Amino acid sequence: MKITSRILLFSICSLFCVSLEAQQKAVVKNSVEKRTALDEDGFKNLFNGENFDGWYLKIRSGDEALAKKVFAIEDNMIHVFNDAFPNEYNLDTGENDTHGLFYTNKIYSKYILKFEYKWGSRTANNFNRWQYDAGVYYHVTDDKIWPVGIEYQIRYDHTTYRNHTGDLIRPQGADYEWYGTEDGKTYLHPKQGGKPEVKRDWLHFAKPTTNFNALNNEWNQCEIIVMGSQYAIHKLNGEVVNMAFNLSPGEGVLGFQSETAEIFYRNIKIKEFDEIPPAEVFLK
Repeated sequence: MKITSRILLFSICSLFCVSLEAQQKAVVKNSVEKRTALDEDGFKNLFNGENFDGWYLKIRSGDEALAKKVFAIEDNMIHVFNDAFPNEYNLDTGENDTHGLFYTNKIYSKYILKFEYKWGSRTANNFNRWQYDAGVYYHVTDDKIWPVGIEYQIRYDHTTYRNHTGDLIRPQGADYEWYGTEDGKTYLHPKQGGKPEVKRDWLHFAKPTTNFNALNNEWNQCEIIVMGSQYAIHKLNGEVVNMAFNLSPGEGVLGFQSETAEIFYRNIKIKEFDEIPPAEVFLK
């Protein structure tokens, strides 16, 4: 009789544990589903905070295990170069093996991409040349390291105290039209007197601003407004800092970089469009 009671009690406990585990999985699933649902402004979370569903990782070395360490997920954030790395990692070795990106599986063309980032303190790779450097590539058609696409630069030069977040980068294989100040050094909209670039370059500096957070452990809010091949607008903390016209390619996947410094990404979300609104809607 005692043995039968014990078996019955064990069975009840087993069923309870299985039920509890199922409930916990359901809570996690519901939490992820909520984070991927459209919010009231029509944005959908691209990163669910739990895993890289909808994304894939790629670093220069091709080491998949190392890529998972470079792009660690912590507290609903993507933490690049976390405490698994030393304070200085492979500085100026020329290898740059952890240069890489986490890419979307899906191709996008007309959208607003929003995300937040902040800097950490660790440095890596060719930091002494490019300081605190990362970025977001869009309209990517070739996901090599580095890819064919257009880049929203994320960068801070601590030697000059200058923001470079919002700079445009035009790699070989991509193209756009850009307008700048008379000296060609920084962005200026053509309706405000901006001149088309005379000498084609791969780097186009954003408008100077003090509206950014650097090494103060504070978050920056970024927007990349891209409408197919017509135009791209770079915003930083609500301010328009750069713009490109007549983009090529006109669609592609998205990629967030690991490059020279510890960085955190969070609240990555997107709103897609069927029609292209006039750029003036976003320049107000």
